[in-house]
Amino acid sequence: MAFFVSEITRRSLLATAMGVLALSIGPARAEKAGSGSFPIAELMAPNALPDIAEGKADAPVTIIEYASMTCTHCAAFHQNVFGDLKKNYIDTGKVRFILREFPLDPLATAAFMLARELGEDKRDAAVNLLFSQQKNWAFVDKPLDGLANVLKQAGMGQERFEAILKDQALYEKVNKVRDRAAEKFGVNSTPTFFVNGEKYTGEVSLADIDKIIAARTGK
Repeated sequence: MAFFVSEITRRSLLATAMGVLALSIGPARAEKAGSGSFPIAELMAPNALPDIAEGKADAPVTIIEYASMTCTHCAAFHQNVFGDLKKNYIDTGKVRFILREFPLDPLATAAFMLARELGEDKRDAAVNLLFSQQKNWAFVDKPLDGLANVLKQAGMGQERFEAILKDQALYEKVNKVRDRAAEKFGVNSTPTFFVNGEKYTGEVSLADIDKIIAARTGK
């Protein structure tokens, strides 16, 4: 636990000093990878942690996002695009959406651990809350205090907060999800999206999503 906390503190200070490092280099745009098509069955194979999906299981389009909680591009997507994606496509049965953990640093791992332990029915809401308040915990001198303060809004007390951060098994499972994505699907940055198996990297706008989904549904 002491090592984990020291790594989180070191990472936060470094990111603050250097402008979020590689997490925010340039205005990334969505681009198809050169050979970025993978069988959907392989993408949907069991992971170290069970998927938490939003939308109908038989939706014609499945979107998988690999995100890091400390990635500013991921935060921008969830703040500026995801709401319309949910309203226009997920809630209407056209898209099934799955967010998977791809932490780029120990602090992101901690945030994912905490969100997971709020329960499957609250994980995505906690992720959206943490993204919306990213500046209040990800890039401050005392990130664990910031995380605890944000998650109090979701009903998490300090004792439970500290217990989750000591859960070595959960820590390893979150990182196994990341490692499998890197090894099997070549994920090396966030956000990375797979739309019915087709790989896209970087930020996507709602207009991008409209075009991508239309190409797969003919609508």
